[in-house]
Amino acid sequence: MCGICGVVSNANVVNDLFFGIKQLEYRGYDSCGMAIINGKGLVAPKNIGSIDEVDRKEDFHQYRGNVGISHTRWATHGSVTQKNSHPHLSQNQQFAIVHNGIISNFRDLRQQLINEGYLFSSETDSEVFAHLMDRHYKLYNNIEEAIAASVKLVEGSYAICLLSVHDPKTLYCIKNESPLVLGIGEGTNYVASDFYAFVKFTRNAVILDDREIAVVSNDSYYVRNADTGEIKRKNIFTIDWSVETSQKGGYPHYMLKEIYEQPESLTKAFLTPDIEFTNFADILTKAKEKYFVGVGTTFYVAEYGKYFFADFLGEFCPAISSDEFNAIAKTTKDTAILCFSQSGETYDTLQAIKKVKDSGGKALSITNVMGSTMARMCDATILQKSGPEICVISTKAALSQMALLSFIGLEAAEKMAKISTSEKEKYVSELKALPELISKLLNERSGFIHSVAKKYADEFNWLFLGKGIYYAVAQESALKLKEVAYVHAEAMPCGFLKHGTIALIDEKFHSMVFVPHHDEECLFKHTMSSVEEIKARKGATVGFHFGTNVPEGLFNDQIVLPEETTKMQAPFIQLVAAQLFSYYVAYTLKRDIDKPRNLAKSVTVG
Repeated sequence: MCGICGVVSNANVVNDLFFGIKQLEYRGYDSCGMAIINGKGLVAPKNIGSIDEVDRKEDFHQYRGNVGISHTRWATHGSVTQKNSHPHLSQNQQFAIVHNGIISNFRDLRQQLINEGYLFSSETDSEVFAHLMDRHYKLYNNIEEAIAASVKLVEGSYAICLLSVHDPKTLYCIKNESPLVLGIGEGTNYVASDFYAFVKFTRNAVILDDREIAVVSNDSYYVRNADTGEIKRKNIFTIDWSVETSQKGGYPHYMLKEIYEQPESLTKAFLTPDIEFTNFADILTKAKEKYFVGVGTTFYVAEYGKYFFADFLGEFCPAISSDEFNAIAKTTKDTAILCFSQSGETYDTLQAIKKVKDSGGKALSITNVMGSTMARMCDATILQKSGPEICVISTKAALSQMALLSFIGLEAAEKMAKISTSEKEKYVSELKALPELISKLLNERSGFIHSVAKKYADEFNWLFLGKGIYYAVAQESALKLKEVAYVHAEAMPCGFLKHGTIALIDEKFHSMVFVPHHDEECLFKHTMSSVEEIKARKGATVGFHFGTNVPEGLFNDQIVLPEETTKMQAPFIQLVAAQLFSYYVAYTLKRDIDKPRNLAKSVTVG
């Protein structure tokens, strides 16, 4: 949620500030703004709309200054208005702040400040911090001490970057449970909520830990603990992503580009050393309770894992949506969780990890972002190496997580003598053949999937049906259609259909059916039975299947997938086909594909 970029330089910073929030627009895009210190003091143009729309209204590039902050917003507290946009200024306009996260006690603080005579111009929780800075600067006449005093009063999650006319050549920032990183350049330094904001300019980064204050000038920086005042020694590490990898590369949308990047992202994931899979398998097999945890798309990755482990290990490993984990999961020192997150900053998942760690248990994660909070909290992390995923809709990151989870499951199954070494090697070989098979699907079936999607683009109610592991595929596929096309799609197991939902079926109601691989005879038979039930009630069906043993004329339309697909590969191939279907429905409906309404990429608030 929301993107922060701060720049301090010996040159004009406006272009870098603008570039930074453009790179972070996937985190939020209902409003944006900047604050810059120039010869006339502090100016803060901001407005509602996308970054380009606001730039047309406010003309950011007319301003000049050597220090500035910028912000792109996804509304949490306060509606989408110009006054609620960031940055927020103190009452005397001597401080400007941008903020990600939620100040949970802001109502109490707001009332205290109002009682002291402070006037508020917005409905946001963020503005509280600007006025706290003014209050405490008057007491201490020192910005760092004012920050430390202010955060002692603040509860919740936050990443805050600020500037002040009292020190017009410096950026100040502090974080707690919300990501913030420094970019270390030559003559120019950066603060941002994500590497994307500055990777074009420098690959040298410093990750801030909770309750650390960073003081950043154009040629130096230091970090101190907000509570003790102790100066912290921070390691600089090198980002291995380049800005070129986050450009569209000729594709009309990042979503389509990232779908087509999936063979490459899988190939990179397969370079993970075997010892990492072995380590994960050791921890999971020794645990008395184990859970797969994610939220949104990554919850459906966890659901895939639940079925995979049941199939190959004969064990039930519950998949729990991380927003419900603390309410229902039993955790002890014998608990292990395996978490999934593209960003490594998902708030609810971090809270689940904290619960397990507080119980003395083990936390494992698969994530796409080096140095993320999740990677640092967990006992072990596999970095999936998918590269930047700019579209708000996750495609390649989720697919890589499924593949890596499969490797872990196979390693655990061999360890528990559920499969032989030769069987494991066969399955691993099939997984490693996925990049070539997915490339074939994308090259040979994309046009046909586009045609089917265009035909059904005006249908706004769907059932997505699957059985066994294909139910997990149906869930994630339904989410894709909802997210990117704003079309209602409800996923359910095939057998559940007859227990109530079948009342909806008539000639106007459409179902998408994920037909199991023909080697899975029982799942295949029951899925076909459900299709017959729909057909008997004149319901329309579209089937994803592999061209074997499917009766002629059963489906109104069908998307036939490569027949050489194996049982191991089948869920991956169906998911990629469903991603394309959702993309082309959204394309036909002229949706804002890379930035769907009301969504943000990284949800870092509870």
